[in-house]
Amino acid sequence: MLVIFDNHMHLSERGYYIKAVEEFKRYGGTHLNFCPYTDVARIMREKSYNGIYEDALKLARNAEEKTGVKIFLTVGPYPIDYIKMREKLGREKAMELMKKGMEEARDFCMEGKAIAIGEIGRPHFKVEESIWEESNEIMLYGMEMAKEADVPVVLHMERASPENMKELADIADRVGIEKEKIIKHYSPPLIYENENFGIFPSVIAKEENIREAIAKGFRFMLETDYLDDKRRPGAVLALKTIPRKIKKLLEEGVIEEEEAIIINKENPERIYGISLE
Repeated sequence: MLVIFDNHMHLSERGYYIKAVEEFKRYGGTHLNFCPYTDVARIMREKSYNGIYEDALKLARNAEEKTGVKIFLTVGPYPIDYIKMREKLGREKAMELMKKGMEEARDFCMEGKAIAIGEIGRPHFKVEESIWEESNEIMLYGMEMAKEADVPVVLHMERASPENMKELADIADRVGIEKEKIIKHYSPPLIYENENFGIFPSVIAKEENIREAIAKGFRFMLETDYLDDKRRPGAVLALKTIPRKIKKLLEEGVIEEEEAIIINKENPERIYGISLE
């Protein structure tokens, strides 16, 4: 059986949840990397991210039991949480909660409950300079926590370009974390070394992106960033997208099975230190 891995997606009990995972499986999907939503009101009330991480683990295990699809977790403080908490709590307390969330994510990974810290990073839209600098400080702290746990970070940020991939590579050098352990979520097909500078692209799985990525090489993973929101069915991409597109490209001879195995099995196994069987 061919392993088909979606590197970044979301689930919600208020969404299609089990039905979405069943559809993924029906089209040939086998493994998911689930990044749970955060809840700023709850985080401020509980002064912790742990409750959200633990609830996400239960959500994943329930879906696994019901569908047979293996679901891994990536947990961490969402970068936009900082902006919302800063408005309510002020810079110092918001920063403290974000960093605590990073530490809790590190511990969650070290306990074997998650495989990466993410999606962390910085706002994908223009903000005032002080928020930008503080967000970068929090992102760097998250990388330090990932280094301690020996896991990757999954980054949310502005659209990837060779310029900001080079910036991330420089930050990785400062932190002392392997560049390959920095995964750019929602990446365009920046596959060449002079496009990604060693940062690992998680390519958003539109067909034109997959075709361009394959034409450049096989050092990437694929993601749908599926939102599981009934108000936006199939956004960002439907969970069935990756198995459907891989099957189509195999049938057309655009990709060989050995190459599909590199993208869907060998790359995630190496980057995350997991086994996909």
